[in-house]
Parts: sequence; C-alpha cells; structure tokens
Amino acid sequence: MKDFLFPFEKLNVWQMAVDLAQAVLNALENLPPNKHLRLISQMEAAATSPAQNIAEGRGRQYKKEFIQFLYIAEGSIFEVVTLNEIFRRNEMFTKEQASDIRIRCEEIDRKLVGLIKSLREKT
Repeated sequence: MKDFLFPFEKLNVWQMAVDLAQAVLNALENLPPNKHLRLISQMEAAATSPAQNIAEGRGRQYKKEFIQFLYIAEGSIFEVVTLNEIFRRNEMFTKEQASDIRIRCEEIDRKLVGLIKSLREKT
C-alpha cells in the first residue's frame, strides 16, 4: 500500500484509465508476434495516453490547462474505441475482450465529460 498519493492518483477516472491500459496491454499480449506491428504500437500508445494526460493535466497550475489535457485524454479514448473496433473486426481481439475494452472506454468518457463540466462550472 502506498503511503503517499499524488493528486492525480486520487482521481477515479485516472485509476480507470490505468485499468483500461492494463486490459488493452493484456489483450495485445495474445497477438502473434511480428504481425500488424504498427496497429499494435498505435493501440499501445492510445491506451496508455488517457492516464498520462490526466496525470499531466492535474499537475498543471491552471484549471484551464487541466481541462485541455482532459480533452486530449478523451481524444485518446476515441482512438482506443476506433482501434478496438478494427481489432474486433479483424478477429485480433475476441468479442469479450473488445466488449470489455469498449465498456471501459464508455465509462471513462462519461467520467471525463463530468469532470470537465464540473471544472468549467467552477471557473
């Protein structure tokens, strides 16, 4: 257990984004090596980006900057959804894996939208 938490680690949406990254990386582990390397690389980047952007944005001085990073995180979620669909259609992910990833993305997107709205109301 951690004694100290960084401010972003307290955010439920950040925790969910880390869980999403882990789920995607686990799904990618099952793919055959040396096939679709560019797509796999894009998915790895897209899946890890939301948590990174939430963390970086939370560390910014101004609320407006944090909001901008949350929008970037949301864009990365949209990338994951798109790549997930491509992987599903090409049977690179099972239906169960693709469904789990999509549900996680939907939940994170709702949290991001709510957080952005909350921060804008406080401005």
